[in-house]
Amino acid sequence: MKKTVIILMLVTIISKILGFARDITLSYFYGASSISDVYLISLTIPAIIFSIVGKGISVGFIPMYTRIENKSGSEKASLFTNNLVNLLLVISIIIFLIGIIFTETIVKMFASGFEGETLALTVHFTRISLVGVFFTALIYIYLGYLQIKGAFIIPAVMGLPANFITIGAIFLSSFTNPYLLSIGSVLSTFSQLLLLFIFSHKNHYRYQFTLHYKDENIKRMAVLALPAIVGTSVAQVNLLIDRTLASQITKGGITALDYANTLSVVIIGVFVVSISTILYPKISKLIAEGNIDGMKSIFSNAINIINILVIPAAIGCMFFSREIVELLYGRGKFDSHAIELTSYALFFYALGIIGLSHRENLSNAFYALQDTKTPMINAGLAMFLNIILNLLLSKILGIGGIALATSISTTFCTFLLIISLRRKLGRLGLKKLSYSFMKIMIASLAMGGISKYIYKLFISTTGHIFTFIFAVVIGGLIYFVLLYLLKVKEIDTIILLVKGKLKKSLAKEAA
Repeated sequence: MKKTVIILMLVTIISKILGFARDITLSYFYGASSISDVYLISLTIPAIIFSIVGKGISVGFIPMYTRIENKSGSEKASLFTNNLVNLLLVISIIIFLIGIIFTETIVKMFASGFEGETLALTVHFTRISLVGVFFTALIYIYLGYLQIKGAFIIPAVMGLPANFITIGAIFLSSFTNPYLLSIGSVLSTFSQLLLLFIFSHKNHYRYQFTLHYKDENIKRMAVLALPAIVGTSVAQVNLLIDRTLASQITKGGITALDYANTLSVVIIGVFVVSISTILYPKISKLIAEGNIDGMKSIFSNAINIINILVIPAAIGCMFFSREIVELLYGRGKFDSHAIELTSYALFFYALGIIGLSHRENLSNAFYALQDTKTPMINAGLAMFLNIILNLLLSKILGIGGIALATSISTTFCTFLLIISLRRKLGRLGLKKLSYSFMKIMIASLAMGGISKYIYKLFISTTGHIFTFIFAVVIGGLIYFVLLYLLKVKEIDTIILLVKGKLKKSLAKEAA
């Protein structure tokens, strides 16, 4: 577990760096403009469609495949996999045809503020991007298949060639034709599918045509996955509302929101996803063995470790929102107006980073308990809150109001999940978690304040980049010293992780 988490984090960091390079390339050549808005909306539409289905596959496929393999053998499990693949290809054809016919109507749902040439260009871009639905559907299946086989690294690196292709397409489009942006996005998605398919084949997967839509295993998976699909669709409805309101507020609003959101969730991508990828099967196994106390112990420990990593990052994004945006995107056509919009949104998104970091792991805890309804209901309540806050706060704070509404509703959903999990499992050690949370928050606020002071003190005499890095490094050192002085227990866990003793520690706790 220890070794895999570290490798996943390193690979994810490399992938995120390339992702930033992709976003920086787009911001350099197109800034926060109508073209960038059009491009991002054309990507959002097919992504939303299959992230909904994809979540259902992620939740339902792995336990169903494992069940079939244990009960009937690998051959029957492969038959189920191929049946699911072919069924999703049929669904993809239907979605593609509907999307092609009603493209303009769909685009207006996602970006009601688009008119004239901007609307027409978005329609063309979207029709090209819709080809990607055939690839995206299968990507989720092969991701699940490789995770079952214990191949965690390949899914983590699949974004590397995709980012290179996208960067190349952005560069070429700036000198030739903007339509290359959409063509590049389709090719990048195909590269991910190709990589996953090759390594699935190396892990004994063999494709064959079989289609039985009345198969009992498909029906069982649908029942298990349906609440997760509904819950994910709720999140996508929130995204739809965010983008629609942003398109009405200002030109480049969608781009600013997208860049700010990318910066805020990169922290989750590096630390939280790496931990949850390994944590989910671990707690699932403990629950299956009836070791609820061991599951709660490991889960609580993971919460505190995530807090140690995520809370200072969230505070840093708030204190240095403008500096971060300017450092990463402030060049080319990404002008001062775009920097102002994006940093404004980032500040408010940063408020929700902590809640968002825990929401995924809390939902996974319910999925491990084979309860997919509770996350769905809580997500629905959070969606209604987000809609109300969006309509109110966007009128007061503009783009920042949309980001703030997302942060508040996400945090609200996380609190609901914590309360629901406590009702289901009993005491979770929330008192100890709260004490640790407060200590980490105090240390993080002190870190942020001191770092900002150092930055302002030296910015007039040294370069922007050097001063920023120096302030962050000093702040980080102060943060860990304060955690040690405040006797935050999980610092010992991180030291154990570095020393290579975490596995023994976790095994002892679960025993």
